Amino acid sequence: MPLPYPDDLASVVLRTDFSNDSAWDALREAIDAAEDGVATYVDDPRFADVSVQALVEEDAAAEEDDKITYVFLADAVTMTDTTRPLLAVDLYDEPGRTFRVPVEWYAEISANLSIANMDFADFADSTDATDTFRGW
Repeated sequence: MPLPYPDDLASVVLRTDFSNDSAWDALREAIDAAEDGVATYVDDPRFADVSVQALVEEDAAAEEDDKITYVFLADAVTMTDTTRPLLAVDLYDEPGRTFRVPVEWYAEISANLSIANMDFADFADSTDATDTFRGW
């Protein structure tokens, strides 16, 4: 199951929970409404309930030009929590490292990661006790 490649200067938002189409629509609307909110949305049932480890393994097996460095998952927590916290997954420096991103912070993190202005760890190291990034 090759990982989808993002559009230019966008991040992949990969849906892994298919229990609530309204929540998925609300998430996309929230991202699109944000200033600089750009995403490559992947709504493919073959990624239903995919594990972080499976994503890490898939990216590791990809040809060098097909690798992606991170992905945002719209999982069961994203679909049920009112803040729509995505799960950010590092696939490059520390494959498998994760943290939560409330949708209000998605655009800032995505923009900085997509142009390599900041590293995944810059955000992951700035999370609270629940491993959620809540801004600077």
